[in-house]
Amino acid sequence: MQLIELFEESVSVLRTNKLRTALSALGIIIGIASVITLMTLGAASQKSVTERIQSLGANLLTVSPGSQQDRGDFLRSSGSGGTTLTYDDAEALATSQRITTVDKVAGVYSGNAQVSYGSENDNIQIAGITENYFELRNIELLTGQPITEQDNLLMRKVIIIGESMLEDLMEGVVNPVGETIRINGDTYTIIGVIEETESFGFQGNTAYIPLFTAQHILFGVDYVSQIYVGAKSEDIMEEAENQIGWFLLERHGLDTPDDADFSISSQEDILETVNEVTQTFTTLLTGIAAISLVVGGIGIMNIMLVTVTERTREIGIRKALGAKRRIIVVQFLIESVILTFTGGFAGVLLGLGISAILTKVMSLPSVVSFSSILISVVVSCVIGIVFGIYPAQKASRLQPIEALRYE
Repeated sequence: MQLIELFEESVSVLRTNKLRTALSALGIIIGIASVITLMTLGAASQKSVTERIQSLGANLLTVSPGSQQDRGDFLRSSGSGGTTLTYDDAEALATSQRITTVDKVAGVYSGNAQVSYGSENDNIQIAGITENYFELRNIELLTGQPITEQDNLLMRKVIIIGESMLEDLMEGVVNPVGETIRINGDTYTIIGVIEETESFGFQGNTAYIPLFTAQHILFGVDYVSQIYVGAKSEDIMEEAENQIGWFLLERHGLDTPDDADFSISSQEDILETVNEVTQTFTTLLTGIAAISLVVGGIGIMNIMLVTVTERTREIGIRKALGAKRRIIVVQFLIESVILTFTGGFAGVLLGLGISAILTKVMSLPSVVSFSSILISVVVSCVIGIVFGIYPAQKASRLQPIEALRYE
């Protein structure tokens, strides 16, 4: 019997029992759809985070308090916090003649405070910043004016708020510029509203005031949370990191990078870490979803075993007429592969549809994971062969006389 005839007969057998065929393929459909959905969402999430991090600027460096022990330079952070950085460090970095790779520098100190307007109040994050902060972080003003060097030096009580804070705290106010709000009992004048974006690390409920105002009036500290440094170009990032690192070591009276009481990270470092976490999480979820493929394969094997039992007399007649074991094996394998391949194709369509809906609902970029589609199709065929072998072998081993006597 030719392969085409075997294929046609297999299709005919599967069409005869449509409900059983559909139920058998259901496990494969769900498994494939789950794998594609999770892999696509993982890729979309990774792309979204990458775009947000890159939107902050490829030449941005962040100097944080706390030591690093990972390498013999200043490229990795151990994540420990501290109070070892000051505004004077930021000022020295900006004005030093020895540092030739730095364009702009901004110091920032962040803390939480109680903010009120009329009868409304909320506990939000307040960031004390210097004049270059918005430019370095790619934050745009919707209206009003930025914080200036004079605002900082004179410790003016001025504040820039975000769109969400305007909506939540000052509902009904169209233009808040010139309005006053209270922070921990002190009155601050609103001078601007910023445009809130989906940038990585952006806090929608953050308000901004001059750094010296935050340090000396609001929070009573003499250190900064971070120093943001803009390198002159993306090509000299490593050189900038090393210049900044050795300069701060000398300022702090330290000898080697192993003694550093600060750490320096770039957008590339952050992106690498986030991608590693995202890939690990996606792999874990995909592995869990893949379990349903195994379950679906077992279900198909069970159905094929039932089919062998039901078709015992048919198999006996074929063998009595001279059908070889190879033909019987191929017949059942083809049925199993058709079943899993069809289920895999339906699962691909279902997975792509669910992925499209979820990415739109979650406001993620649209990403089609072709690798997941290819893997799913291959896996579905492999499952058809692996889980179809035993039923096919069982059918081929039936003795013609015993099969013909079977009722």
